[in-house]
Formats: sequence, C-alpha cells, structure tokens
Amino acid sequence: MTDGSMIELKDAGFRWPGRGAFALTVPEFFVERGETVLLLGESGSGKSTLLSMICGTILADVGTVAVDGVDLKTLSGWSRDRFRAEQIGVVFQQFNLLPFGSVADNILLPLRFAPGRRKRCAAPKQRAAELCQLLGLPDGITASKAANLSVGQQQRVAVARALIGEPPILIADEPTSSLDELAQSNFLDLMFDQVAAQGSSLLMVSHDPQLGERFDRVVRMTDIVTIERQAA
Repeated sequence: MTDGSMIELKDAGFRWPGRGAFALTVPEFFVERGETVLLLGESGSGKSTLLSMICGTILADVGTVAVDGVDLKTLSGWSRDRFRAEQIGVVFQQFNLLPFGSVADNILLPLRFAPGRRKRCAAPKQRAAELCQLLGLPDGITASKAANLSVGQQQRVAVARALIGEPPILIADEPTSSLDELAQSNFLDLMFDQVAAQGSSLLMVSHDPQLGERFDRVVRMTDIVTIERQAA
C-alpha cells in the first residue's frame, strides 16, 4: 500500500451478475490522508459500485481495495461492517435519516456501532449540538424530529452524523444535488471547515465540474474506471 493513502484500489474489479450486468475495473485509484478529492461522473458511470467497493458493502472479485492500509478482503463480514463504521462517515444522496427519530438520535447513531468513534466523543450529545451549530443549524434543533426538517436541514444533519466521532474518511454521494447555487456554496463551506478541523480525508461524488476548484484534486470516472457491459 502507498504510504499515506487512506483509500487505495489496485487492479480492483467487480462484476454484477444477471441479465444486463456489467463489470467494473479500477486499475488504480487513491485518496491520501487529509486530501479532498472530487470524483466526477454521470449516471451509469459506475459511481455507486465504486463507492460500495470502497465501503466494503460489496467485495472486489479481483485486485485490492484497501482502507487505511487494510485490505477489505482480509476481514470477515462482521469485522468489515465494524471497520466501515469506525473508519468511514457517509453522506448519502437521499440522506437516509430515521424520519421519526430526533436530530440527536440520527447524529449519534454511528456511535452505537463504532466504539472507537464513541471513545473520541467524550460528551456525545454536546458534540452533536456543537456540530449542528457549526453547520449552521438553529439552536435546539437536536430535539426536533428529522421528518420535520427542510431538505437543507436534513442535509446538514446527515453531514453531522457522518462527522460525529471524527472518522478519518468522509464519503459524500452527490450531497449538493438538491440545493440551489447559493445554498450549495454555503453548505460546502461548512462541510469543508469541519473536514479540515478533523483532519479527515474527503471523497465527494458529483456530476458538477464547477465544484472542482474547491478540492485538492479532481478525478473523472472515465479516467480511472473501465466498464464492460453485457449485451441484453
């Protein structure tokens, strides 16, 4: 593994089975410790498959996918789930909040599955409230139900959930797709501030190349991934 790499794929490949299946191959891709990387790709470019390989929700058929120097194929299913919870905070495109849970419940959820992150968070409820404040959410929002939040508020709660306990890697899947230009800019300012404060590596997926100037590096899916589609 490359020194300093938090994410590294080498000759990694995965083939989806069944009719209309496709195979994805990644000769080489990496994200360094503390680096911010924007991954650009259109719909159907294999972004979801690549993120699933990095998170270990699917295992590469061939090659190596390593997170913080650990080859994910060397871990059992249970160990891989625990490792993902400890190492990676994820901001899903649809946010995936528990609608009838409070904001605090949603933010603190990862700590239930990641004791290492829990140890880094001496006062979890206080830290959840601090993250909400730092991300521009109103005072007292931690008691609100997630279902009652605006889209922009849900998005910021999703980021707070990903950041709680200072995971070394943050993965954001199209987190700005539902925001207008001003809200998008403000949101990214807040997210980058917190990523920098924690020293986390950020891998963000988007289809918008205009975001590239904010990142240390921009990578296009077409430059790192080969897709082989099976004829219907």
